[in-house]
Amino acid sequence: MRVPHVAFLGAGSFAAAHAFALSALAHHYPDAPRPVRVAVASGTGPKARSFADRHGFAHVLSSEELWDRDDIDTLFVVSPNRLHHDHLTRALASESIERIYVEKPVCVTEAEEASLAGAVRSPGRVRVVQAGFQFLQMTSIRRALILWRRGELGRPVHFVARYLHGGYLDPEYRAVRGPRLAPTPEGGALVDLGSHALSLLVAFLGDGLEVVAARSSGRFPDVPLRSDLCTTVMLEDSRSGAGGTVTASRVSAGSGDLLELELWCENGCLRVSTGRPDVVEILRGPHCGESSRIHCGSDYGPVSRFPAATAPPGWLRSLVHAHYLFFGGSDPDALVPDLGHALAVQRLLGRSATQLDQRWNRTPQNM
Repeated sequence: MRVPHVAFLGAGSFAAAHAFALSALAHHYPDAPRPVRVAVASGTGPKARSFADRHGFAHVLSSEELWDRDDIDTLFVVSPNRLHHDHLTRALASESIERIYVEKPVCVTEAEEASLAGAVRSPGRVRVVQAGFQFLQMTSIRRALILWRRGELGRPVHFVARYLHGGYLDPEYRAVRGPRLAPTPEGGALVDLGSHALSLLVAFLGDGLEVVAARSSGRFPDVPLRSDLCTTVMLEDSRSGAGGTVTASRVSAGSGDLLELELWCENGCLRVSTGRPDVVEILRGPHCGESSRIHCGSDYGPVSRFPAATAPPGWLRSLVHAHYLFFGGSDPDALVPDLGHALAVQRLLGRSATQLDQRWNRTPQNM
């Protein structure tokens, strides 16, 4: 492919993670392109200038100036959640942009979701749209999906997915993150964390999941009442009949950064966890059966085993592989989260938000 000319829409902390992944591509994938860093666009000029200087972007633009450029063919949408839909739709309408990497959530409202569903049905110009569900590229998740596709575990019966943080238990931590206390579906634990757990379930079970109920918990005097600090969602898979839960929490003491998935099936169980990021655990047998662990290391074979297949991967390694796939890298075993995948997750976020709204409307405000 020709050399990509890249712009970032956003200059925050996760934009910096993407800038790192761009730099790391050459180390892990000899066949990956070497992107040209054209511009950073942001509403905060000094912050964008600092970002451009640190990460090697040639120009700093306003958000509006970006759309007038014709020398950019690749866009990373890493702006605030509420702006994702507008930035994505404008990028889809661009004559020059061919590849769009958009962080989750891809939209906020049901109307925005419907408009993007129309874009999936009538994509117009051929382009790549990839959503920011990089955990799908963890070596353990990648290997687990390969095992899952074989069908040896049989029909799923029940499941548990959870993504837990504990930082918002600290008042000082909460005080400097006020904008992140927006209610679902704009922000909160379910959108920022739970969307990754929902993405895993969509990857393994498909898009037949339905929201049965959703409840929030965790309250502090300095946090607005409808802010989402912890939400649990009950789900049913309309295809297999399996049921389960997703929990997203910012107030789980001692959890660190913990994403876990358990799929219990008729012939066994599959477990993955960021607590053991390079391990897939398999349980088999109807009683006290056998268990096994598959150690994946940094093995993205055959496309990459840098620095070594047995080396433990870091958090950013999955993001580097996501970039490789985004720029056209070939990995038949990977599940690439396209716009359809992102909208399947968004549908579940939206239905959960409706459940939470109904619950709040029935709850006395002084509780």
